[in-house]
Amino acid sequence: MSREVPADPDPDPQEPARGALEPTPPLSLLGWAVVGLVVGWAVRPLCERLDVVPPLVTPAQPLALVLLAAMIGYVAWATHRAVHVRRERLQSHQAVNRLVLARACALAGSLVAGAYLGYALSWIGHPAEQADVRMIRSFLAAGAAAVAAGLALLLERACRTPGSEDGAG
Repeated sequence: MSREVPADPDPDPQEPARGALEPTPPLSLLGWAVVGLVVGWAVRPLCERLDVVPPLVTPAQPLALVLLAAMIGYVAWATHRAVHVRRERLQSHQAVNRLVLARACALAGSLVAGAYLGYALSWIGHPAEQADVRMIRSFLAAGAAAVAAGLALLLERACRTPGSEDGAG
């Protein structure tokens, strides 16, 4: 007895070729940002309900996110120059590492940006002594995380090989 494998007469033209990756979907970025927003918004009321002091956002947190954004931006710039300007071919492990870094930073950056934004919004109009400081630093951290996520998307785009059908690397 032999086992026959039915042939797929009409492959779906919308599906990417086997082994090809699509860019990070905007809806997944938005979804993680909304999750972060809800969690960040819930931190202050939860701390008040548990009678715990809400966390203070230190200047180091936005600065760390700015440093992360700068590193991702540099890798994106270097990758773009190598692949698209000088037409060099990345080694497969380099391309995969950069693509994984880009995707992870885009998703995590969206989550962190949403969380800091939610935390900042929860302090608007609150009479606490450090409310303004928490709000301003949280807005700065949210902006830095959003920039890091945007630069990660540029890194993902820089990993695309020229001449590929769907643009994915």
